[in-house]
Amino acid sequence: MYKTQILPLAQKDIKEAAVWYNQKQKGLGLRFTQELRKKVHLIAKSPFASPIRYSHVRTTVLNVFPYMIHYVIDESTYTVIIIAVLHTSRNPRLWKERDKKH
Repeated sequence: MYKTQILPLAQKDIKEAAVWYNQKQKGLGLRFTQELRKKVHLIAKSPFASPIRYSHVRTTVLNVFPYMIHYVIDESTYTVIIIAVLHTSRNPRLWKERDKKH
């Protein structure tokens, strides 16, 4: 199993989404983060199962919430690096700028 690292901007994405969902319905933000954790765990178990969507960035969509996890794999350290967690309707250029910084 690979280690996982969630970059600060991706952590910010997660927090903002959880807060937004909690404003819509109490406890929904917790459900969002629980689903995200499950998906991250699956990614760590099988990081190559998700397709490469942009250059070397792989993506996977959450099952219930319309969010996509963008990540790269560092094979030298057996680490999955999550660079963004964005709503599927958001502009994909957002993660591209982050990827340049990574």
